[in-house]
Amino acid sequence: MSAQRIAMRKIREVLRLRLSAGLSIRQISAGTKISVGSIQNILKLAEQHQLCWPLPDDLDDQALALRLYPGSDARPARKFQQPVWSEIHQELRKKGVTKQLLWEEYTRQYPNRCYSYSQFCARYADWLKRQQRSMRQMHRAGDKLFIDYAGPTVPIVCAGGEIRPASIFVAVLGASSYTYAEATWSQSLPDWLGSHVRAFEFFGGCPALLVPDNLKSGVSKACRYEPELNPAYQQLAAHYGVAVLPARPYKPKDKAKAEVGVQLVERWILARLRHQTFFSLAELNQCIRALLTELNDKPFKQWPGSRRQWFEQLDRPALAPLPKHAYQYVAIKTARVAIDYHVQYEHHLYSVPHHCVGEPVEIHAGERLIEVYFLNRRIATHVRQFHPGTTTEPAHRPEKHARHQQWTPGRLMNWAQSLGPEVLRWVNAQLNRQQHPEQAYRVCLGLLNLQRSYPPERLNRACALANREGLYRLKNIKAILLSHRDQLPDPMFVQTSLLPQDHENIRGPDSFH
Repeated sequence: MSAQRIAMRKIREVLRLRLSAGLSIRQISAGTKISVGSIQNILKLAEQHQLCWPLPDDLDDQALALRLYPGSDARPARKFQQPVWSEIHQELRKKGVTKQLLWEEYTRQYPNRCYSYSQFCARYADWLKRQQRSMRQMHRAGDKLFIDYAGPTVPIVCAGGEIRPASIFVAVLGASSYTYAEATWSQSLPDWLGSHVRAFEFFGGCPALLVPDNLKSGVSKACRYEPELNPAYQQLAAHYGVAVLPARPYKPKDKAKAEVGVQLVERWILARLRHQTFFSLAELNQCIRALLTELNDKPFKQWPGSRRQWFEQLDRPALAPLPKHAYQYVAIKTARVAIDYHVQYEHHLYSVPHHCVGEPVEIHAGERLIEVYFLNRRIATHVRQFHPGTTTEPAHRPEKHARHQQWTPGRLMNWAQSLGPEVLRWVNAQLNRQQHPEQAYRVCLGLLNLQRSYPPERLNRACALANREGLYRLKNIKAILLSHRDQLPDPMFVQTSLLPQDHENIRGPDSFH
């Protein structure tokens, strides 16, 4: 039985099972192996043309095809209509498109000249085998972005006459082969992430998956099964909502699109710039961008259209939208909180909550802010400082440290004055004796806290004795208070009267000859 009669027989069977047997659409789909959507379309057309079961005797397959599909080619023919396999292959790259769907569209267009589904799939597989090996890799629209660096570098003459090599970043979309390229000073992490940001802006959206090479800036530890990504690269992926799947080590076929894209950039862009001398990175990128436009507009040799046309048809509609703000590079460093509840970044110390002492944390250093994360939760934020020093948030200190930090010389002297002038004199002497007033805080607080055990009057008299005798140790004042010396009466100063020098009982030196 011919393929076209098989197709029309299935349409008749769908109408019989629905109009006569009264089966549900899903029951008909299970029995005829036709998709639910196609059955719904057939029944909708039958309802529009007011068909009922049994069908009229004069309604043969050709007439039925013309009634249901007026625009189709219903002419009987011995030779089947060959699908355009290149168009079929391109349609399969779109999300949600299957061979079953394309075959059903094909049978509706050529109901009397079509292959069966199994023949359709077999002939497509035969056609696919005759294509280039790279065609065997199916790339969904907007799915993968392949990333790599070109091997050759481009020399740039700097202002001082120094020649610096510039690396060439290349990114290629899988479905359309639409290519982006730019020059950067290096392949370091900031340049690597910055190139990603500019590539996403060039494409106008984000793919679902990034497939980079095992560059150290992107992959901290290369592994066939469990590669470890750089934390900053993970942060960029999270910002744009993309996944990262590095190519397996020593498996260039995993990123064949990038390999071909790099080759094209080297041949069609770098080779044409080999005789030019560049004096800035911006000048080089301007030339690359002009030649890149030409490369993407160049027609394919074996396929209809160009990279730009395929990009507009396939990848652009499938790309996810860009976030509101572009990713800002943040350097990430791991550290352990010191006993003084501070972490160090570039010779500057930043405080964290004191309960995190000894814990491993992540320092995220942006252009303006330093953020500290513990267990993926932000615990501290500071304005970034570019000079050696210490930045401490008062709330991060323990309660005892916070109270100690609140003391000043003025506060200590006000407290001492409230206890008595001699106490103030002793405290002032202590503050002046040290090279830095803070060195005397403890001994002054020790004296002032004695008011918990002694009244201010005794404390003031004890300080008077200490001031008079030059005692500047706290233990001396404590000894005076313990011995109650401060409670003894003041010594009497008796004025000694002068005796007459000419008294008869007074002998002088002349009496001892």
